[in-house]
Amino acid sequence: MSDAEWIAHFGRFEPLPGSLPQPLALRYHGHQFRVYNPEIGDGRGFLFAQMTDDRGRLMDFGTKGSGQTPYSRFGDGRLTLKGGVREILATEMLEALGVETSRSFSLIETGEALHRGDEPSPTRSSVLVRLSHGHIRIGAFQRLAAFQDLEGLRTLTAYVLQRYFGEGDGPDAPARLLAGVVARTARMAGRFMGAGFVHGVLNSDNINVTGESFDYGPWRFTPSWAPHFVAAYFDQTGLYAFGRQAEAIYWDAMQLAISLRLIAEEAPLIDALEGFADAFHREQAQAILWRMGLAPRDEANDRALAGAVERALQQSGAPLDSFYFDVFGGQLPDRYGPEFDPVRGLLATYRARKDRSANPYWRGAPQSMLIDEVESIWSAIADRDDWGPLHAKVAAIRAMGQALA
Repeated sequence: MSDAEWIAHFGRFEPLPGSLPQPLALRYHGHQFRVYNPEIGDGRGFLFAQMTDDRGRLMDFGTKGSGQTPYSRFGDGRLTLKGGVREILATEMLEALGVETSRSFSLIETGEALHRGDEPSPTRSSVLVRLSHGHIRIGAFQRLAAFQDLEGLRTLTAYVLQRYFGEGDGPDAPARLLAGVVARTARMAGRFMGAGFVHGVLNSDNINVTGESFDYGPWRFTPSWAPHFVAAYFDQTGLYAFGRQAEAIYWDAMQLAISLRLIAEEAPLIDALEGFADAFHREQAQAILWRMGLAPRDEANDRALAGAVERALQQSGAPLDSFYFDVFGGQLPDRYGPEFDPVRGLLATYRARKDRSANPYWRGAPQSMLIDEVESIWSAIADRDDWGPLHAKVAAIRAMGQALA
C-alpha cells in the first residue's frame, strides 16, 4: 500500500475493499468511577473495518480521534498527538510483557490545533487506528438491560458466544458467556499485575468482553510493587490503584451479571462470578513466573512463590523491572536483602523455562516504561519533531519481548 493509499484508508477512512461500507459507532452505557452514565458511546472513534486472520479470528480496525460521532456529546472527537504516542508506548510494552492488548496499527498526524485542559495548548492532533479481536464492551449489555431489551440481550449474547468464544446458543448461554468473560478478564487483571501496569480508568464501558486490554488514557507502569499507586490524577480515592485493579474488574463483571439476570436465572450467574478470585490468583501467579523466566510446577506451589515475590517486593520497595531482569531464569543476586529469603528458598525448586545466556538482551539493562521516559520521548517530538527516541524505544521493547517469549 502506498503512502497515499495508507492515508486515504487510515487517515480519511475511505472503505477498505471487501470490508464495511461505512464506519460503525457503537452505543453503550457504563459505570464511570461507579457512577452510572447512560449517555456515552463511541464519541471519538468507530469501527472502521473487519477481517479475519489466518486462524479464522475476527480482527477489528477501530479508530481513536477520527472526529465527532452521534455520541460525542460536547467533545470534538479528536485525539492529541501525545495521546497517540502514549498509546503506542502502552500497547508495545504490554504486548512484550504478555498482556493481551489492542495493537497500535497506524498513527497519522492531522495538522489541527487542539485545546486540552491536561496538556499545554494548543497541541498537535492525530488519528489512531488500533487492531483488536473485538470492540464489544460490558457497557453494551448494560445499555440493553437499561432499556429492558431482552431480545437484544439474547441476540448479543449469542453473537459474542459464537463469534468470540466459539460456542453455540442455548438455554445456558448467558451463564456460559459470563463464565467466559470472567475467565478472560481475570486473566487480564492477573497479567496487569505481572506487568506492573496501571490502566487508570477501569470503568465498565472500558472492559472488552474478549478480555483484551484497550483504550489507554492516563496509564502508567508502577516503579515498585506499590498497591496504592494510581495512574490518573483524578482518581483521588484510589479506586483504580495498582493493587485494586482485580477488585475493579470483578465489579465490572458483576455489572454484566446484573444485565444478564434479565434473561437468566441467578444461581448459574453467581457460580460464574465465584470463579473470578481463583482465576485471578492463578493468572497472576503464572504472569509473575513467566516474567521471572520460570517453568510452572503446580498451582499451589506457583501461587506460593508468586505470593512470596509480591511480599518481598512490597516490603523492600525494589524496582520492579530490575528485579524481574535480575531474577530471570531463577538466580537472584546477593544484593537482594533478607526480605527475599523466602523467595530464594522457593526458587530452588524451580527450573528456568529459557536459557538466559541465549539472548543478548540479558547482557544489557532492563527495559522499563516509567513516566519520566514517556515524557522525554514526547518532548523530543513536541520540541524538535524528533521521532528517533520513539522508534528506538519501540525497537528496544520488541527486543525485550523476544527475549521473554
